[in-house]
Amino acid sequence: MGFSDLQPSLRGPELSLRPLLQADFESLFAAAGDPLIWQQHPEPMRFQKENFKRYFQTGIESRGAFLISSNASGEVLGCSRFYDHDVQLKQISIGYTFLVRKCWGGVFNRELKHLMLLHAFNFVETVLFEVGPDNIRSRRALDKIGARLTGEKLKIAADGQKRPSLTYTLLRENYKSLINA
Repeated sequence: MGFSDLQPSLRGPELSLRPLLQADFESLFAAAGDPLIWQQHPEPMRFQKENFKRYFQTGIESRGAFLISSNASGEVLGCSRFYDHDVQLKQISIGYTFLVRKCWGGVFNRELKHLMLLHAFNFVETVLFEVGPDNIRSRRALDKIGARLTGEKLKIAADGQKRPSLTYTLLRENYKSLINA
């Protein structure tokens, strides 16, 4: 069985995820316009329109990106995506995630990752996350869901610069046992 649907519509108690569309640019850019969202990110100037356009376009081209919205209000809250699916290794990556600040430190990131992980683990054994070394918020969130730091590498960013990246790994068996505990 293959992981043929990288962009299903997913719904949890607080959040809805749907495939990112070209028409979503302005509303997603409005959500991403807060410089503090990107402060710990390897590309801290992503709140600027030209930089955000690269992020958005690679999301569209990935055919695995999601627009995240509030079930209660319909408000756009952020974006995330599946990428680098490797059928042979039975793994996929989740990343390029951002949420508006009012969603930090609560249930939102956990719910977002949970929805994406449940979908991914129907098809793969391993999910990878790549995080900038200085992105302490994301690193803590990955620790909370049971992902483990497994590597470090230099990665070429959308702006062409080489930046350090940490790899976190989460195995299906570990996640299933964590949520069933």
